[in-house]
Amino acid sequence: MVEERGGWFVVNVKDAQWRTHPHFGHGCNFEMNGRFEQTGINLRVLAPGQPACRYHREEAQEDFLVLSGRCKLLVNGEERELGAWDFVHCPPGVTHVFVGAGNGPCAILMVGRRPAELLHYPRCELARQYGAEAPEATDDPRVAYSDVAPPEPLDRPVWPLD
Repeated sequence: MVEERGGWFVVNVKDAQWRTHPHFGHGCNFEMNGRFEQTGINLRVLAPGQPACRYHREEAQEDFLVLSGRCKLLVNGEERELGAWDFVHCPPGVTHVFVGAGNGPCAILMVGRRPAELLHYPRCELARQYGAEAPEATDDPRVAYSDVAPPEPLDRPVWPLD
């Protein structure tokens, strides 16, 4: 159910906008009428081995909370195992990506400051091992994702499963 009044709204995960990508998993976007001006927030649901996006860094702070399942955090060239209720804070300039791990799906709440104008997608052997490296080092998201199709809309949520 979506309830909107005077700019504020309430939306359940089941009623939010979901998208899917064969390489980057499923995503839930809570922004109902365009992008939020100050904060981006979404859910990502990853199967084991699926990266959430390309390995990148930006000039904005980002925060992440693993809600369920297991994943790997690739951060500044290092790898960390994470599980449900692990929180990750990335100040500006921290290079990172999440990759699904374990035996089932992993759900991650992702929050970032907007506008995030300065992005960089570096070369990284570790990210390459997980299919999270951009085709070339770039500051342009269009180049970073030039070798994959855009995500497709989903007509149903994939998480929570109940």
